[in-house]
Amino acid sequence: MVYRGRVQGVGFRYTTARLAEAFAVDGYVMNLADGSVRMEAEGDKAELERFHEAILGSPPGAGVRETDLHWGDVHGRFDGFRIRYQTLE
Repeated sequence: MVYRGRVQGVGFRYTTARLAEAFAVDGYVMNLADGSVRMEAEGDKAELERFHEAILGSPPGAGVRETDLHWGDVHGRFDGFRIRYQTLE
């Protein structure tokens, strides 16, 4: 998933990581060089849908204006949910 809008500098990654604990999802979230935020998450599809809806409503200073969602198979590559701090070029 890629989130665009006011999503950097507003605690978006930290809020996403905190929300991931409340939902049974594993994966990561990271800032991208173009100002968007990328998240890759695995889990039950219904749980992922609820997680995505929760993300859209927070944090208060964020403003998601566009999302690119791509559904795929679960590969079990992740153990927990992490914030990645390097950006992709």
